[in-house]
Amino acid sequence: MTTVRTPIHASSNGDRWFLCHGGDPADVFVFHEPNEASGGTATRIGIVDFLSTDLGSPERRELLRMIGTLVEAGHASPANRDTGPEPGAAAAEPTPGEALPIP
Repeated sequence: MTTVRTPIHASSNGDRWFLCHGGDPADVFVFHEPNEASGGTATRIGIVDFLSTDLGSPERRELLRMIGTLVEAGHASPANRDTGPEPGAAAAEPTPGEALPIP
């Protein structure tokens, strides 16, 4: 199964964070790669855990910015929205006794 990685942030010391997802749409997480000099191990972090820690970190702010762009993109594309009438509105059947329009 392929994991797709999108860079979130790279720190000046070489640490890198990625937004990742696997084949399952629910499998979304942050992957942290520490710099080689630190000798640390790479870490998979759940989205909730990542967003609830280090509230002022640049990597957290960048992930929130990325999420914001998705919201903005959803509002900028009205062509993707259903523009049909509301259920029961213009496409409704006439009520009994109501005249049908004459073509």
